[in-house]
Amino acid sequence: MSQSSVSYLWREPEAAKGFTTGVSLHSHTNQSKETLDFISELSKDWSVLQPVMRWAEKRCKRFTGIDPDYARSYWTPPLTPSLAFDLERRQIEEKLQIAGLVSLTDHDDIQAPMLLRTVAASRHIPVSVEWTVPFGATAFHLGIHNLPSAVGAVWMKRLAGFTATPVETRAPKLLTEMLAELDELPGVLIVFNHPLWDLYRVGKDKHDVLVNEFLAVNGQFVHALELNGLRDWKENREAATLAGKWNQLVISGGDRHGVEPNANVNLTRAGSFTEFVHEVRRERQSHVLFMPQYAEPWKHRILQSTLAAIRNYPDFPEGSRLWDERVYHPDADGEMQPLARLWMFGGAPAYLRAVLGAVRMLGAGPVSSGLRMAWNDSVEMRATLGQL
Repeated sequence: MSQSSVSYLWREPEAAKGFTTGVSLHSHTNQSKETLDFISELSKDWSVLQPVMRWAEKRCKRFTGIDPDYARSYWTPPLTPSLAFDLERRQIEEKLQIAGLVSLTDHDDIQAPMLLRTVAASRHIPVSVEWTVPFGATAFHLGIHNLPSAVGAVWMKRLAGFTATPVETRAPKLLTEMLAELDELPGVLIVFNHPLWDLYRVGKDKHDVLVNEFLAVNGQFVHALELNGLRDWKENREAATLAGKWNQLVISGGDRHGVEPNANVNLTRAGSFTEFVHEVRRERQSHVLFMPQYAEPWKHRILQSTLAAIRNYPDFPEGSRLWDERVYHPDADGEMQPLARLWMFGGAPAYLRAVLGAVRMLGAGPVSSGLRMAWNDSVEMRATLGQL
């Protein structure tokens, strides 16, 4: 019998008492490539943006000779693997006064944990990844945690190969076989990340059908469904209902991309990540703790995450300091380059600086406080607190 518990630190300050370890699952570093194709999607949804977008694209072509390519472009989160690891571990140790375990899961990339395993302070970090899994008209994100380090690179090549397989040649049976192989590795944890987020915009009804189809075929190889620290109260409430329908555990997953630590963690009595996996997979136990930042209005938190992506960090390592060093676009020859190398006349164009300045103003004291009050979602919070 699966047994999940969910608690909230601002309601239960002693929630971690009796546990020895906190586990941070699902967060990102500057090794994670985050797509920019949502920009073109936004202009389709918001017709008022279309003329602005077309004007900006024409200016880009005229001044640089480069056509904007949203599909290939990407941005990277500001934190290096070391900074991300320290941020997550420090929150657990300082706020909960227990030991911290951290599993970093960049998109389709294991470089962060592989790099950290060469450093004494983080050598026990699990080799983990957020795997993009095409499925029908959409794709799902699976957290694959604690791959055997000796074959981590081999597994990553296989996972990436499946992700890149063209639709017309992709065999659904192959996905099931790969998940079954991963499930046979006793130390590996497979988590269905943000299962109800229609990330690829196929429509909520269609997305929900595909989620249930995926779980019907592959659910036996999935060990838990995620309550996501960056999704809203309603979606997480529905994810918990979905987990109950399929007799699945719920598990934490902060999905941090910025500089705020994960908004939820798992509590455990395990002394290592492998022991934690055993607790989830074999004992079917999961204790999710939401941190105080999750009580902040959801739209306000999304704004703060956005601001983190476009801020400059003078004290960070070289290459991570400026926002345009963390955004990549093909140059005239098709080679990926940081925007900082593509600007002409010494920096970003004036109109873009103005847009970024306006967005940053939303994070300024009085404006931010006003938006926070306007975006209050206490009704959804109370509904969820009464159910989970």
